[in-house]
Amino acid sequence: MSEPSHTGIDFISNALETPLNSQTESILRPLSFSHFVGQEKTVERLRIMAGAARKRNEALNHVLLSGPPGLGKTSLSFILGSEMGTNVRVTSGPVIEKASDLAGLLTNLQEGDILFIDEIHRLPKTVEEYLYSAMEDYRIDIMIDQGPNARSVRLNIPRFTLVGATTRSGLLTAPLRSRFTLQTRLDYYSPEHLLSIVKRSCKLLEIPVEEPGALEIAQRSRGTPRIANNLVYFVRDYTEERGDGVISKQTARAALELLEIDQSGLDEIDKRILKTIADTYKGGPVGLGTIAVAVGEEADTLEEVHEPFLIQNGFIQRTPQGRIISAKGFQAIGLPPSGSAEQSSLL
Repeated sequence: MSEPSHTGIDFISNALETPLNSQTESILRPLSFSHFVGQEKTVERLRIMAGAARKRNEALNHVLLSGPPGLGKTSLSFILGSEMGTNVRVTSGPVIEKASDLAGLLTNLQEGDILFIDEIHRLPKTVEEYLYSAMEDYRIDIMIDQGPNARSVRLNIPRFTLVGATTRSGLLTAPLRSRFTLQTRLDYYSPEHLLSIVKRSCKLLEIPVEEPGALEIAQRSRGTPRIANNLVYFVRDYTEERGDGVISKQTARAALELLEIDQSGLDEIDKRILKTIADTYKGGPVGLGTIAVAVGEEADTLEEVHEPFLIQNGFIQRTPQGRIISAKGFQAIGLPPSGSAEQSSLL
C-alpha cells in the first residue's frame, strides 16, 4: 500500500512534540501549586510529600509522573523545585546515551536538587542500571579504561530527587519503577479546567478574550493544556488578521476550523485514522502498524499522541485483534454505525 500524502495540518502532533519556546513557556508556566489548575489528586499527593520533606529538612523522595504529553509533568517538576527551594535540572531519556553522561549530570547536582528526566522510558538499559544505586544509595560505580587496566571507581553524589516523566509507563522495567516512592498518573483535563487555563494564558499574554471565545478554545483542546496554549496563539493571530483583535466565539471557531480541529478536538489525522478503520478495514479490527502506514504517520506518534485521546473518549477500542471503531467514532466522521450489516456486527 502506498503511503498517502498529507492533505491537512497535523497541528496536534506538532503542538505536543514541539513544546512552546522557552520564553513563552516561562511566562505561562504556573509557579506554585496554587496556580496549577486540575490534577487535584496528584497535586495533593505532591503537596504532602513536599511539606513533609521540608519539615524534615530532607531531599524529596523520588517521583514518577505518567500520562499523555502536554498535561503538566514538566510544570509540576518546576513547582516541586520552587516548593523545596532547590534547582531543577532538566534532561530526557534519549539524550543520556552512556553511563558517563549520567555520571556527569549526577555529580553536578547540589544537595536536594531535582533531576527531571523526561521520556525516562527511553533510557538505555545499560544506563538505567546505574540509576539503581544512585537512587537508593546516592553513589554510582563507573568503569574506567578497558581490558587489563579496567577498574571501577565509586562516586558519591549529593542526595537528590529524581522526577521521571513518561508517556508509556508500561515500558519501564520493574526494578526502576519500584524505586519511585510516588507513582502518579496525570489524566486529561475537563473543559472547565481548560477554560481557566485559557483565560489565565490570555490574561498573562494581554490578549482580549470573551468568555464564549475562551470556552470554544477549551472545548477543542483535547483535554491538554499545551494544546490549549498553542491554540491561544494561533487564534490570537487569526483575530488580529481577520477580526478586531478580540477573541470571540465566532473568530475562535473560524480559526480552529481553519486548523481542521472540530468541536470534539479531533484534527485531520484523527479523522483519517477513523476513516481508515471505518472505510478501508470495515470498522476493524486492524493493527496499529497498518493504520500508521495507511495514514502516513509513525506508529509511535499514533500510539503516544492520537490513540490515547481517541480511546479514552470512546472513538475507538483496542482489542487483542487490533483497533475497532465505535459508534461514536462513526458519528464523528459522519457515518451511521449501522451503515452495513458487517459494521453493525462489529459494534
